[in-house]
Amino acid sequence: MHGPAPMNPHPMAGFDRVCFLKPVITRPNIEVGEYTYYDDPDAPEEFENRNVLYHYDFTGDRLVIGRFCAIATGVTFIMNGANHALDGLSTYPFQIFGGGWEKSFEESSLDSGYKGDTIVGHDVWIGRGAVIMPGVRIGNGAIIAAHSVVARDVPDYAVVAGNPAELKKKRFDGATIAALSRIAWWDWPVEKISRHINALRAGDVRALQDGD
Repeated sequence: MHGPAPMNPHPMAGFDRVCFLKPVITRPNIEVGEYTYYDDPDAPEEFENRNVLYHYDFTGDRLVIGRFCAIATGVTFIMNGANHALDGLSTYPFQIFGGGWEKSFEESSLDSGYKGDTIVGHDVWIGRGAVIMPGVRIGNGAIIAAHSVVARDVPDYAVVAGNPAELKKKRFDGATIAALSRIAWWDWPVEKISRHINALRAGDVRALQDGD
């Protein structure tokens, strides 16, 4: 048992709304791990164009999403290209309209709003319509509730909800989270993952620690 082919965009026969993202991503500034999927009844293959917004080459930021993530319909990643200069008297982007307004514009002035790369860990579930703001880091095993707006980092195995998203609880106790971080099952060969799916479903950490 070796699981579905990770480079098959539609691993569920007759159910094309579910799309593995890795084989359909073309932008060099987006990286998605194997088995991460996006669920959308309307062209999920267009994720990088419809769900990753304001992502321009000149900003230099990257979107990195780990393996085994589940991304629901309408999730949006806002990237650093959405930022306006913050260190002047006005945030209006005069320079983009030309007509002489672009003269003497210092691109470095945009740095005041730059938040860096957006990083999503492994085994993350992002609920329907959630918005991920620029530069956020979401830890492994986290759950983002539907329609949340995530404007700050999310710890490993946290459940967050709201606008702005706030910590509601941790999925497991500290010892279990530490053990899962050491095990890092998402990095295992798929054959080993396949042998331990029952333990993953059952929450049997000891079986993951002892298994080969």
